[in-house]
Amino acid sequence: MILENKKKTVLFLTGTRADYGKIKSLMQEMQNFSDYQYKIFATGMHTLEKYGQTVNEIRKDGFDDIYVYVNQIINEPMDLVLANTVHGLARYVHDTPPDLMIIHGDRVEALAGAIVGSLRNILTAHIEGGELSGTIDESIRHATTKLCHIHFVANEEARNRLIQMGEDKRSVFVIGSPDIDVMLSDTLPSFDIVKKHYEIPFEDYGIAMFHPVTTEIEHMKTYAHTYVNALLESNQNYVVIYPNNDEGAVEIFEALDRLKDNPRFRCLPSLRFEYFLTLLKMARYIVGNSSAAIREAPVYGIPAVNIGTRQKNRFRHNTILDVSTEKDAILAAIYKAIEMGLQEPSHHFGKGNSSQLFKAVLETEDFWLTLRQKQFHDLSEMIQKTGVLNVA
Repeated sequence: MILENKKKTVLFLTGTRADYGKIKSLMQEMQNFSDYQYKIFATGMHTLEKYGQTVNEIRKDGFDDIYVYVNQIINEPMDLVLANTVHGLARYVHDTPPDLMIIHGDRVEALAGAIVGSLRNILTAHIEGGELSGTIDESIRHATTKLCHIHFVANEEARNRLIQMGEDKRSVFVIGSPDIDVMLSDTLPSFDIVKKHYEIPFEDYGIAMFHPVTTEIEHMKTYAHTYVNALLESNQNYVVIYPNNDEGAVEIFEALDRLKDNPRFRCLPSLRFEYFLTLLKMARYIVGNSSAAIREAPVYGIPAVNIGTRQKNRFRHNTILDVSTEKDAILAAIYKAIEMGLQEPSHHFGKGNSSQLFKAVLETEDFWLTLRQKQFHDLSEMIQKTGVLNVA
């Protein structure tokens, strides 16, 4: 039973192709639910032509209430992108205040959403907090957690971490990873459709995705060229997807330029989420340092070669091969991934029902009564009162 009869406005903030894929099923749930109206604040990589101007993909998916805000130019530093996003989002919610704002993950756009939501007393929910990773991403994710009022996490491990960080356990809900709703659906396009759409000339391939490591920026040129050397020497076919727009992307683009006109490589700035999932599902393996190798690939049992420290401390599955940034190590792992073949899938991050669980939480009266004034819940007090640490 919802507290008030009027429709509530839910604002979704999205800045990248990745976070859009993560929250798309939740947006569709709101689209189909008459008690709510949704709005979308699209910014970041979605607005950049170099990355495929993916805001158009949001429109193609049938979402129409979209506010587009350009928060950056190519290669603008992350601190300026953060400041720009705070400014634009603050102006938007001043004119169009939502009842609830949904943000995802560990990008500066999510942190901007958390800052604006907390300062404007807008109920703000964070999707997939409590995760571990390398680089600056983990710091951004945890900072976002501390500013948000509600947390929709992927599993009990993440929930326990948030409670360890002082979050109220009554505001942390396990719903799984929302992108798995799409991954396990029966609506993915066929492989033939995807191949034709993106003009992919081969059927036997690996997926290559390599992003900047912002805390190792001085090494990115070496990392990127070593990575490309390994891809070339592997003598395999690849669908290469451009990196994100973090600092260090320039060096990766320079290395990827060496693949132009090579018939074994199909380089793409971005893909529609469902199309990417079909390609991932049919790939022999994925190689690089993308979270897709850690989160999505295991759902399909696809072997993954995970390079370097970008995904440090994240979930590990028997599909994942961790290697250094050395060329020989990458090559050896690629050959091992090919030898491994398809593995048993993982359900560690959900079973494909996240949107229903999300909706069920929103339908409770207590959800909308969540205090905007946060309190730190000290674990030592819990232990003192009960004699045990119990986060259940």
